[in-house]
Amino acid sequence: MSSITFEEIMFTIMSATQDTFKSYMNTDIFAGKVEKKINPLHSDVVGIVGVAGDRVGYILFATEKGSAEQIAKELMMMDEADDESINDAVGEVVNNIAGVFKTKYHEQYGSVALGLPLVLSGRLRPITDPPEQAASDGSMVVQCKGVTIPFTTMDGRLTFRVMVYM
Repeated sequence: MSSITFEEIMFTIMSATQDTFKSYMNTDIFAGKVEKKINPLHSDVVGIVGVAGDRVGYILFATEKGSAEQIAKELMMMDEADDESINDAVGEVVNNIAGVFKTKYHEQYGSVALGLPLVLSGRLRPITDPPEQAASDGSMVVQCKGVTIPFTTMDGRLTFRVMVYM
């Protein structure tokens, strides 16, 4: 069994994200500079899928309400998107990205399982922040070792981040 590098995982996640947007919404997205940490960030909508098995971690998709609405409208072919549609769309996007990881690496990693997508609203904070601070402002605390990949469309209509910890 060969060892898969974190760089290979990052390339897979980037490609999966770009392919998801191209296939499901006919939208080209571009990856920005990968940050080798997960910083606190303000985000209206966060989708999370846990990865379990021989490789454990999670994949997060975080965006602002405007981008989330646009994603929901395009993905679900709707004129208007309510909160439930937005949550469904964000959950579907992050689940699809994680699904590509699972499919590609299942053989090398052996048992790879995905959790159900969880969609939340609020701010992400690194685990190093004091817990009482997170509780007071409704933020979610996440493991801070990992990477953040910013994505955008050429016209800036959609912006979001995909974060990976594995």
